[in-house]
Amino acid sequence: MTMNMRDWTISLLFTSVITTLVANLIGNHMSIAESIPGVMILSAIAFIGIFLGKLIPLRIPAIVYVILTGLLVASPISPISQPIIDYTAKISFMAPITIVGTLAGIGLNFKSFISQSWKMVIVAILVFTGTFLIQAIFAQVFLNLTDTLDSF
Repeated sequence: MTMNMRDWTISLLFTSVITTLVANLIGNHMSIAESIPGVMILSAIAFIGIFLGKLIPLRIPAIVYVILTGLLVASPISPISQPIIDYTAKISFMAPITIVGTLAGIGLNFKSFISQSWKMVIVAILVFTGTFLIQAIFAQVFLNLTDTLDSF
């Protein structure tokens, strides 16, 4: 069974939402119920930006539309800015970064990723795990060097 782009988008949305919720629970000690509105808002902003990137015929990367969408809905001129800011403030900055790093590693080229053999999946898992561990070690070292951990 092969997956089309719509299936990949749905599975990516599901995976990114779940991963962000769990990362926010572990890293920010925020309950999943409190995190759901913020994660859904961030996901909606991302998908609106991606949709605009496909809809508007300019050759501008979709990330530009995502950033502009986020800026517009959170800016002071937006009537919905305060709820957007309140809900998304409950999401740790580092929670969605896990997904961003993963997608940057895959390069969002799912067709070529799928066409690789099963060995590529093992290599990808090792790379992701190694990257996470190295980042965690660096974070721990720098938090200890700056005595940031003592303030908690």
